[in-house]
Amino acid sequence: MMNVRIICLGKLKEQYLRDMSAEYVKRLGALCKISVVELTPERLPDVPSKNEIKAALEKEGRQIISKIEKNEKVVAMCIEGKMLSSDALSEKLDSFATGGASGVCFVIGSSCGLSDEVKGRADFCLSMSPMTFPHQLARVMLLEQIYRAFSISAGSKYHK
Repeated sequence: MMNVRIICLGKLKEQYLRDMSAEYVKRLGALCKISVVELTPERLPDVPSKNEIKAALEKEGRQIISKIEKNEKVVAMCIEGKMLSSDALSEKLDSFATGGASGVCFVIGSSCGLSDEVKGRADFCLSMSPMTFPHQLARVMLLEQIYRAFSISAGSKYHK
């Protein structure tokens, strides 16, 4: 059974998002070993400068890198990443498993994104869409897509 971790900056504020996240974590429990690691994002002023954003991303990046395990494949969630269909994501996860990875770690940065260091450590950069979504929704969307990917691999009827 594959180990899947999601490292994310920040906590889900809304109860309905926490409930949705918990539901997908529960469902995934039958298909993989899943865990979510929440890290504290850096505080920024209301109108941060580019230098303040860069410094915050670098601090967050060090936090993230310290939590990544040595033999994990890392998938950075970033806007400039590659977009995949659900079937292609399923194939990507299968390739990680057959390639001998101990697990896969998805990384969701803060609302300002991810540091270059984290993106450089990633084995794959993934984008959900060219559209903009609420940052809090990203975790739920990712969990659903991971669940869908494992369901595809298992041949279940969830993915139609």
